[in-house]
This record gives sequence, structure tokens and C-alpha cells, in this order.
Amino acid sequence: MTRPLFQTLYARLALGLFLLLVVVGGLFTALSLYSVREYSAAVNQALNRDLASHLVSDRNLVADGKINRSELKRLFDLYMNINPSIEIYLLDQDGRILSYSADPAKIKRKHVSLAPIHRLLNNPSAYPIQGDDPRSHDRHKVFSVTPVPSEEQPTGYLYVVLRGEEYDFAESMVHSDRLLRMGGGALAISLIVGLLAGLVFFRLLTRRLSRLTARVEAFEAGEEDTPDKNVANKTGVPGDDLDYLAARFDQMAARIAGQLELLKDKDHQRRQLVAQVSHDLRTPLASIQGYLETLGMKQQELNPAERRRFLNVALAETLRLSKLVDELFELAALDARERQPLAEPFMPAELLHDIVQKHRPKAEQVGVALRIIDAQPVMALADIAMTERVLDNLIGNAVDHSTKGAEVKLSVATDSGGVEICVLDSGAGIAPKDIDHVFDPFYQAPGASRNGHAGLGLAIARRMAELQHGCVSVESHPGAGAKFRFWLPLANSETKESTAL
Repeated sequence: MTRPLFQTLYARLALGLFLLLVVVGGLFTALSLYSVREYSAAVNQALNRDLASHLVSDRNLVADGKINRSELKRLFDLYMNINPSIEIYLLDQDGRILSYSADPAKIKRKHVSLAPIHRLLNNPSAYPIQGDDPRSHDRHKVFSVTPVPSEEQPTGYLYVVLRGEEYDFAESMVHSDRLLRMGGGALAISLIVGLLAGLVFFRLLTRRLSRLTARVEAFEAGEEDTPDKNVANKTGVPGDDLDYLAARFDQMAARIAGQLELLKDKDHQRRQLVAQVSHDLRTPLASIQGYLETLGMKQQELNPAERRRFLNVALAETLRLSKLVDELFELAALDARERQPLAEPFMPAELLHDIVQKHRPKAEQVGVALRIIDAQPVMALADIAMTERVLDNLIGNAVDHSTKGAEVKLSVATDSGGVEICVLDSGAGIAPKDIDHVFDPFYQAPGASRNGHAGLGLAIARRMAELQHGCVSVESHPGAGAKFRFWLPLANSETKESTAL
């Protein structure tokens, strides 16, 4: 899905960069103008620092220790005509304005603050120092000052404003045109260069992000191929944050794809399970229904022996159906982990002897011998009831698949830090293509007979072994029987001591 350009990250970054450059350019221009003004004022005050004292000495403003008023008046008239950029004021010792070389209508102050005057006189190199502008109540300007008639016996000050009204007017005329052109041109060039550089950089930055976004959208639409698991499983990701994000997306996509495949497989297994359960339930129900209907319709024609046989068959099918339902509930409880093992130390060899005694009558009926060939006295840590259920299923399966006169061998030994119980039969064996499916619920090899079993025993055995942190595996070759291995963890010494206490 293509999004409008203004909604893309690239467009928003470009807009943000443009606004940022405008703000920075405006601030730079304002700071530059302020700096230029301050620098100009400092230079002006430095160059004209002694202007007031020179005027007093050159124009003979002091005669016989007194101010020459006539010369002062001529000085005011002269500078109003030849240099209107400066304004001259005569102040008394309190800062009151006594006379001046300016238009009287434009003088707003009658008093000038003496603090800047004393600072400049005490430290002549500390500039720019701005004093009060008599033409304004709030404006300040650089100045030159000297005590009159002399520094030894001052009665007032000659106060020279270096940037008078005429200077301000001329400066505003020049700056308003030239500085505007210079500042505007510099700002425009800076904006264009910065914007172009930023756009190129953002394009390089967002190009990979755009590709990643396209991959995410393709994956969402089901068009993205399954990510490479070798790439997705890498932990060290070289590059920047976008490379890291892309690698994590590959890992996430691989996990999602794997989970989808697992869900598909589980759904397929569920469908097969439902179909198989329906079949296995229908068979005994149909048999029970058939025999009971026959018994009901031909009750008078059947002799007592036949009626008893019909009832025994119906009862056997009912028991078979009950066993199937019980196993289904048991398998469902194990898959849902509703039943948890209670692990405790015990000796598998003793349990195996008891289970063999329990199965021996049935085995003898079908001509199968049960023999324990090795029973090492080792301790395992597991649930005794679950372990007994697993061995019941394994031994019963071995007896069912053994021929008359065959022998089922059993053993208990330590192996790989645990206890291994082996059940070896001499039956027809398992084909290689069926080995991986013998623990699947309801699985039946082609051509095999169920012998009245639903095919849940081995599935239940594996679930119970896994709940006890153990495992069940099988080795077999056609015509050479099958060997089932049931592994359980060993009981450590601390567990044994606590049990003994």
C-alpha cells in the first residue's frame, strides 16, 4: 500500500529540517546584527574615547579655570552643522543637562545617570559602556566624557554622545538595505545548501527504512518469502540500529513462519485425531449395536450359549470403548499438563520385578516369556505411578507384538547420568519409514493389526516420560524386533540422604 508523500518519514524529516534551518538562520541573523552593532559601538567608543577632552583643549573651552560659554556655544553650532553624528552636552556634577548641541524639541531627559560616566572615567579601556541618551527615556548609547573645567576641580562634565540621532537615521537607512540584502542572501544560501545536504542524508537514512517497511508490508500481505533461518538466528548484528532492526525483523518473521507451520501441522494432526477417534469409537459402538439388535430380534431363536456369547462380545466391546475413552482423557490431561508428576527417589529394578509379575499371566496365555536379564540396583528420581504406567504400556506393547514362543527381555542399567530401562521384543520389527511415527496418537503402520488397541499407549508413555524430565526412544529393524529405551534422571546423593532420614 502506497502512502501519500507528506505522510512518509522522509517528508516529515525534510519539513522538520527546513523549519529548523529557518529558525537557526533567523537566530543567526539576529545574533549577527546584534554582534555587529555591539562591535561597531565598541570600536566607535575606543576610537573616540578622548574626543571630549580634545574638544576642551582644542576649542579653548576653559579659560582661567572657568568654562568659556561663548566658545562652548560656537562649538555646539559648529558640530550641529559639520558633524551631526555626535551630540554634545554640558552636565553639572549631579548629571543635570545645562546646555547641548541638539534640537531642544527632541530632548526628553533633563538628567543623565552618572554611574556609566564614573565607570568610564575610572576604567577608560572598559568598553563598550553605554550611557543615557537625552533624546529618549529608555535608550542608551556609547559616549565620551571629560570633567570640566579640569579633573582636579570639576564643576561638571562635557558629555559627548557618539551616535546621535543623525547617525542612527543614516545607519538605519544603510542597514535596512545593505544588511537586509547581505543577511537575506547569506540566509538563503545557507538554507538551500543545508536543506539539500539534509535531504540527501535523510534519503540515505530512510531508504533502508523504506525497504524494511516494504518487507513488513509484504510479509503482512503474505508475499514475503520465509526468512533465512541461518540469518535470522544470528545473535551478533553488525551495523547501526536499522541493521539491528532488520535482523530482529528477520528473527521475528522466522519465528512467526515457524509457528504458522507448527499450527498447520497441529491442525492437520487434530483433523487426523478427530477422524481416527471417530473411527475407533464407531467400530465398538457398531459392534455393540449389532450384537444387541441381533440379540433383541432373535432372542427366542438363540440358545442360552449363543445369547451368552453375544452378551460377552458386547461386554468386551464396551470395555474396549471404555478403555479408549479413558486413554483419550488421560492423553488430553497430559497434553494440557493438568497432571503433574510427584518425583521421589525409588529403585526401578524393584518396580520392574513387580510389573513383570503383573504381566506374566497374560504373556503366558499367548506363549510369550518375560525375562529380566539385568537389574542394577540404582536409584531414579521420578513419579512411581507414572513410571509404572509407562512400563505397563511398553511391556504390554511388546507382548502384543511378539509371536508365540518368543521372549521379551528387560533390563535396568545406568546410562548418560540416568537410569535406562530397556524392553526388547522379538516381533516383526518396525519399518524405517514408520519409526518416527510410532509415538503419534492413533498411528498404525500399513498392514499392521491393532489387536484391540487404539494406538494411544506409546503416545501416553512418551508424554509421561517427558513430564518427568525423561524420554522414550525406539530402535528397530524389520524382522529383528524392537528395542524401547526408557530413560529417567538419577537420584542424587542429597535426595537419597533426605529420603533415608
